[in-house]
Amino acid sequence: MRMWQAGESAADLSITAEAADLAHFFRLYVEERHAKRIANSIVRARPVETTLALRSIIAGQVGAKMELKSAARIFQALRIAVNDELGELRKGLAAAEIVLAPGGRLCVVTFHSGEDRIVKHFLAERSGKLAAQRPSRHAPDVRQEGPPPPFTMISRKVFRPTEAEISINSRARSAKLRVAERTSAAGWGEFVL
Repeated sequence: MRMWQAGESAADLSITAEAADLAHFFRLYVEERHAKRIANSIVRARPVETTLALRSIIAGQVGAKMELKSAARIFQALRIAVNDELGELRKGLAAAEIVLAPGGRLCVVTFHSGEDRIVKHFLAERSGKLAAQRPSRHAPDVRQEGPPPPFTMISRKVFRPTEAEISINSRARSAKLRVAERTSAAGWGEFVL
């Protein structure tokens, strides 16, 4: 599950992390409904040495009907945590802001809601369209003075695969594409969400 050979593995994480931390990963990264129950079961069953043993623990908490989906989500959450994938995404977005020339396009494909939330917020913030600027659609659109935005949105809508694309590649079913164009304004620096 690691992108590189050094560092903590998913097995190490499942053995050393506290139940609260595991539940946090499962809830935050993959929105697992049974996060706390599964995390507590993993801690009670330690050491969990095989993926089959972990899947068995998950099945015991969610039932046979939801076993496969929950297991896939839990393994995904462990992979995201071990590789700090959301942190790497944030760094990549900030780097794109620095290296893109004016008129360059930032195209980001996401595959789950955690990634998409980060990209959506980054592009909204960096294009000057955050909801915090207009708390209600009935309130006047009052823009605060500040630095000019480094991006403009190409489209407000998110692009999703067509049925034809999904029939060719079923893994594309959850993909979302967001696109923005770099302006000539200076970058805003660090991005935190």
